[in-house]
Amino acid sequence: MIFTVAIDGPAAAGKGTIARAVAARFGFRHLDTGLLYRAVGMKGGDPVAAARSLGPADLERDGLRTLEAGQAASRVAVIPEVRAALVDFQRRFARAEGGAVLDGRDIGTVICPEAEVKLYVTASPEVRAHRRWLEVGGEEARVLAEVRERDARDMGRADAPLRAADDALVIDTSELGIDEAVATAIAAVTGRLPRG
Repeated sequence: MIFTVAIDGPAAAGKGTIARAVAARFGFRHLDTGLLYRAVGMKGGDPVAAARSLGPADLERDGLRTLEAGQAASRVAVIPEVRAALVDFQRRFARAEGGAVLDGRDIGTVICPEAEVKLYVTASPEVRAHRRWLEVGGEEARVLAEVRERDARDMGRADAPLRAADDALVIDTSELGIDEAVATAIAAVTGRLPRG
């Protein structure tokens, strides 16, 4: 069965947690597409060459979940040639037999507009900054400034800006517990799975 769940949203909204839970529940493969961009950003050198030569080992390197890696990812993600180099990889993953969950910022709008289920997971900047601050520490006001700066970059870029697909189910996790958010996502997927 080919079945794609596209989950988009800004940093620290909960999309990765939801994506992992959905993948585990249905036995689908999971790809955190942000890791691709983080790996490219952290490789250094020419970002286009880094994207074209990206391999599985690059996705295993230490430090890909740091704030620094997130900022590097956001910087290289605005380069159209980097995006193009990573699109084919993501599309092949999404449409392989066995079902797939991809989470990122342009999955439902650009990478997999034909996805069977599209979710847009969001939360207020303040809530997301607090969550990120709990993860990485530092000064909370600075983390909030970085979240807002990244949102502006991701939503304002000319190529594949972050936005909800027209047919996406929006899940706002500002006031939702994780169990409730995951249950909402699982119900959306269950409703679209082929019967039989």
